[in-house]
Amino acid sequence: GKVERFHRTLTDEWAYARPYRSEHERRAALPAWLHWYNHHRGHTALGGNPPATRVPNLTGQYS
Repeated sequence: GKVERFHRTLTDEWAYARPYRSEHERRAALPAWLHWYNHHRGHTALGGNPPATRVPNLTGQYS
């Protein structure tokens, strides 16, 4: 279910979304992608909101 969907999104939107010059460059891009996914990308199951909106008590540093 949800894990498989996340892995597909990870593959489609991060791992193979653009050409990387090296595996090191691809890995270096992961933290920024995860931040975008969790704090900015809308999710249909959450009414178009990012997952971070569902977690109480997040600090303001990630907005």
